[in-house]
Amino acid sequence: MVLVESGGVMAHPCGRTFLSALIQLVPCRPSVAPFSTLSPNILCCAAIKTLGQPCLCVLARGPPISGVDRALALQLPGKCSANFPPCEMLK
Repeated sequence: MVLVESGGVMAHPCGRTFLSALIQLVPCRPSVAPFSTLSPNILCCAAIKTLGQPCLCVLARGPPISGVDRALALQLPGKCSANFPPCEMLK
């Protein structure tokens, strides 16, 4: 995990905490539920673009999230036209 220094205080790359980043992605939940065929909505895509690719990768590599299909979650940037490189490409 990468930490970013902000005003002398080490901050989580996805905001204050992992949980706060996860909460921002609540609008995406219907699109990432196991076996979902729903496209992400406008609020979900806005959240993906705001959080950015490094944060999405942190969430995807983090602990299991109940009710979330990681494969579907990793497809969100493409479905939202966010044009992020795949998480596997980052080091």
